[in-house]
Amino acid sequence: MNFTAFSPFTSIIILLSALFTHANLYAAGKPLLGINTNEVMQVDSSAPFLNLFKQALPFDESRRLTHGNIAYDHDGWPRNLNGGVAGTNLIHWLPAGTIPDGNYTVLYDGEGTLTYGDDAKLVSQSAGREIIQIRAGGDKFFKVTLRIIKSNPKNYLRNIRLLPPGGICANNPYKRVPNARSCRNNYLAFEKHYDKILFNPDYLNFMRNFKVIRFMNMSGITRNPVTSWNRMPRMTQATWAGKEGRRGAPLEVMVKLANKLNATPWFNMPHAADNNLIRQYARYVKKHLRPHLKPYIEYTNETWNNAFSQARYTKTMGIKQRLDTNRAQAGHKFYAKRSVEIMRIWEQVYGGHQRFTRVLGGFAASIRMTEILLNYNNTYKHIDAYAIAPYFYVHYPLLKQIRSVPDVFKLLKDPKNPYSMKGVYDRLEKQMVITKKYKVKLIAYEGGQHLLAPGTRSTRDHPNPYLIGANRAHPMEKMYIEFLQNWGRITGNSLMTLFSAPKTYQFYGSWGLKEHLNQPDHKAPKYQAVKRFF
Repeated sequence: MNFTAFSPFTSIIILLSALFTHANLYAAGKPLLGINTNEVMQVDSSAPFLNLFKQALPFDESRRLTHGNIAYDHDGWPRNLNGGVAGTNLIHWLPAGTIPDGNYTVLYDGEGTLTYGDDAKLVSQSAGREIIQIRAGGDKFFKVTLRIIKSNPKNYLRNIRLLPPGGICANNPYKRVPNARSCRNNYLAFEKHYDKILFNPDYLNFMRNFKVIRFMNMSGITRNPVTSWNRMPRMTQATWAGKEGRRGAPLEVMVKLANKLNATPWFNMPHAADNNLIRQYARYVKKHLRPHLKPYIEYTNETWNNAFSQARYTKTMGIKQRLDTNRAQAGHKFYAKRSVEIMRIWEQVYGGHQRFTRVLGGFAASIRMTEILLNYNNTYKHIDAYAIAPYFYVHYPLLKQIRSVPDVFKLLKDPKNPYSMKGVYDRLEKQMVITKKYKVKLIAYEGGQHLLAPGTRSTRDHPNPYLIGANRAHPMEKMYIEFLQNWGRITGNSLMTLFSAPKTYQFYGSWGLKEHLNQPDHKAPKYQAVKRFF
């Protein structure tokens, strides 16, 4: 563009236009922004933990790499191979750039032999310490496998840690540095200080701007039947990953992350938890969370959603307690009743409810459910906030109309699509009427785009290439700006907890604000939009 062609007057007009555009963005203020964490899995491209073994697939779930009659200890380490081999996917299908290429340190206790595969190769080894080179493959993804091929049953291989190269300067936990020369006598090498550092500095850097961290996924409560405190995740476990009902990071880790980020945590109680579990959970949080942080407390997640076992559980309990003859209604009423019981336990521990926020979760598309949940036995008197998940997407019967990425954006604006942008705003207005009537705050436990095609099994299946393409296209940035502006306008800048932390785009949804932790901002239009509201 030839800027010399503009007159001074034209330049002033352009400048004023830019200023007014910026001003309009914040005309109604900024909503409080939170973020949802991801499940702990070997495919999690948010890579939250410094010790990458904590997101490795458990040995006993690795059917491709583990063979034989392996005996395991309490923490999941193979204590006796019995002639077999125990293997795991340390990291799997992480996009290049998620973690650095380079020489990684493997530390372990015990006696035995380790081997590595795919994008890792052994560089050097000594007792209890090996160096492996990890580089993304030609497919631009990281895939790293580890196998225990020999192990002394009297001193079996255990406590394996996989640590990246470099470290941090003690005064800046948000930046990875290559060596001590980058710091002023305060260098903390990952290999020596992993217990103290705990979190990937790149993860901390991404998360640091969000004021609320919802730990629903990281805690592993989805389809998790855990009932007792002594069955909760432990620091000593070989890995915190695994299948649903098994995976989940310890509460200690989540509290440490909230404290490190100085962010308000949002904790979800397991759906089948007994009263002692709830009480011990509250005691731990009260004792260890920074006193000025006021946690959000919610009983389980989406009990209205029949895709989850917690929905079946609440319905069964509601019928069992004869709360209603209608199974769905009984489930709603049990959820409200149990939520109040849980909040009362927290109140007993805290000596009142002023130091935490009592949350009841609902369904954004159902005004009737909102009335039932808030009104049943005056539940509204025992909560502070009603949380919904306002998502915009292409209604599933309309997916067949998609032939291009522009078609996706056209349908997101089409009034015939009940889940268009305008459709979301209309429902928000109605939800605000109800919550105002009951004098509870309307907040979002999740929100954003929800583009997916049920029944597909591959990113190549129609219309997934276009749905994923829309998440990568610049118009999505404008949609997120509009979405957050209208959320702020309608709710009075209430909390919006976006879904979710960096995550690869798959046939089951393109949920991440980025596709991986270190994806350049300009390639992540959703994150580009969100940055404007920090």
